[in-house]
Amino acid sequence: MPNAQLQPVLDRIDADFDDSLERLFALLRIKSISADPAFAKDCKAAADHLAREIASLGFTTEVRATAGHPAIVARSNEKGNGHGTARPRVLFYGHYDVQPVDPLDLWHRPPFEPVVTAHADGRKIIVARGAEDDKGQLMTFVEACRAWKKVTGSLPLEITILIEGEEEVGSKNFVPFLEANKDELKADYALVCDTGMWDPDTPAITTSLRGLVYDEVKIKAASRDLHSGVFGGGAQNPIRVLTRILGGLFDDNGHITIPGFYDGVKDLPPDILAQRKKLNLTPEMFLKPIGLSIPAGEKDRLLIEQVSSRPTCDVNGIVGGYIGEGSKTVIPAEASAKISFRLVEGQDPAKIRKAFLPIAGSNSATTPLRPRLRSPGT
Repeated sequence: MPNAQLQPVLDRIDADFDDSLERLFALLRIKSISADPAFAKDCKAAADHLAREIASLGFTTEVRATAGHPAIVARSNEKGNGHGTARPRVLFYGHYDVQPVDPLDLWHRPPFEPVVTAHADGRKIIVARGAEDDKGQLMTFVEACRAWKKVTGSLPLEITILIEGEEEVGSKNFVPFLEANKDELKADYALVCDTGMWDPDTPAITTSLRGLVYDEVKIKAASRDLHSGVFGGGAQNPIRVLTRILGGLFDDNGHITIPGFYDGVKDLPPDILAQRKKLNLTPEMFLKPIGLSIPAGEKDRLLIEQVSSRPTCDVNGIVGGYIGEGSKTVIPAEASAKISFRLVEGQDPAKIRKAFLPIAGSNSATTPLRPRLRSPGT
């Protein structure tokens, strides 16, 4: 696009910044937590809110029902502005749902009351649930469309906006929605906004995303909780079984021990690895701000490989026995853990699950999520 056309649009974005920020804040105030059914009305409210914003830009916009939270489909049609039909169409994807906010006592302020905070290094940051995943990126695109139309009167190409409400819970209802509407959603290019910059001064083009398989393992033993003074030593403790399973998933070098887990995993091409090394991602830079110092992944891999191009396994939550204040000498009847695998190109999600289940035992319940592959490009 000619710089002469782009610069006035950028100037308009700067001039309208305060209004754009308030529109973002209005979206951030909506408690669109997709994982909790108690917030289903809030998710619908977020979808309706976004649909109104996008419709105000001249898009034909609909809030579409799915088997879960609704999706938004909006299409531009610039034929009335003198444009022909030969222009390419871009599909823009984002999501309006957010992660749960627990535990609330770790927040310095209410998570759905957005605020701009100033840091010692001069940066200003918006603090609120969803500000960077994914409402901030989503509204950046919407505001770019708004500024472009204000300055030029029309968009530079045909655009389809597709926004879902279940990304944070695996998009299980979104895949059937895509299948049912694939002809309508056809496009020449696709842009996913659920990514970020490398740092404030280094932009990044994310060319792929790591995938996700999610399992919940439940170990059941006795028919009820038991007193350890009576049954201790004789009754099986499901927490003991569970922790043995979880501890065996890794060796001392950080490798994942599931049979065949690394089948199909390729090393980065030398030129891409050289680019990654130039980014100089150090433990001090990446881990120190969160109170850590030593990378926990495969010891024979660079830190940047561990967090971008290598597959992982993580225990996301574990529950069992008495966890209240004080003590209760109980042998629990059940213990469970939530486990996720981030997968890379070449791995088969179904094969990974199949190999994991014999390790976990027959009492595992699974919520598989859609494959996504991540490998940030620069």
